Amino acid sequence: MKELKTGKSKRIDKLIRSMLNVLTAVGIPLDTVSDRTKVRIAEAVLADIKKSFSEAKSLEEKHFLTTRQIITFENNFLEGNYSSGSYDDIRRHHLILLTTAGYIVSSSALDKQSTNNPTRGYAASPIFAQLLKTYGTAEWEVTLAAFKQKNEELKEFLAHKRALERIPVVLPSGIEVKLSAGEHNELQRDIIQKFLPRFGFGAEVLYLGDTTDKYLIREDEKLKSVGFFELEHEELPDVVAYSKEKNLLFMIEAVHSSGQMGEIRVKKLKDKLKGCTAQLIFVSAFENKKTFRKFSADIAWESEAWIADTPDHMIHFNGYKFLEIHK
Repeated sequence: MKELKTGKSKRIDKLIRSMLNVLTAVGIPLDTVSDRTKVRIAEAVLADIKKSFSEAKSLEEKHFLTTRQIITFENNFLEGNYSSGSYDDIRRHHLILLTTAGYIVSSSALDKQSTNNPTRGYAASPIFAQLLKTYGTAEWEVTLAAFKQKNEELKEFLAHKRALERIPVVLPSGIEVKLSAGEHNELQRDIIQKFLPRFGFGAEVLYLGDTTDKYLIREDEKLKSVGFFELEHEELPDVVAYSKEKNLLFMIEAVHSSGQMGEIRVKKLKDKLKGCTAQLIFVSAFENKKTFRKFSADIAWESEAWIADTPDHMIHFNGYKFLEIHK
């Protein structure tokens, strides 16, 4: 990590480099991510470690931190300058490799909280916390070997538990896929099984993401044929579906704690889709009216809203288009 420039003081720089050394030793693939992302990953795992890895705590001590608390720690103790509104990046980009490996455990892996619940927390697994405590000591190599063996058992346990709780979703094509447990994914199921049959004009699902598989469904060639952007783009909606019958491309967000189609979000998507040959339809989907009311002021004009518990109706933020129907 000698070539990495963290832009931090000597003490913080050493903590970050040490954490990256640990993550590399336990097999976290960091070669393909930018230096900035490497620093953010290390900082997220360092949350609540101020001076020494001996401070590491685990879920056994009920030491769970929310994504907002992680950002607060980064700003207060790791010389960060991050927006409090960027908390979703912690989950999607900075902890995803660690949670997938089972080194960091989300409370949603232990109960049925929503994957997007902002109050859920993250904690180190007991064996990962123990490994951190031995870094730089004579016990490190022995503990590392034991960790690699034991962590396989933890991953198997979590994988089995998640498999039992997965949400079956039947696509318009009749094929069944399974999403991870959580209210956010229950809403994604409703989008596919309730919204699209009613308003999708025979739309086919071309992209569907999941917390354990970001590209659960990805029809690259069909997306490319209508001029869609690269799937790696950060503005990717939760569900992308295409109606060949009407040449409509639906970009749908399952809104639980964040993610509605706001003005800035829609503009970014439109800019990325200037070459798209289909008509763009932006949809913010909600579980119920209570959640809709919470976000309604921030929904973009020229977009749609749909509420799963009243599936036969839509709310249109583009009145002129629909007044034309009544002429």
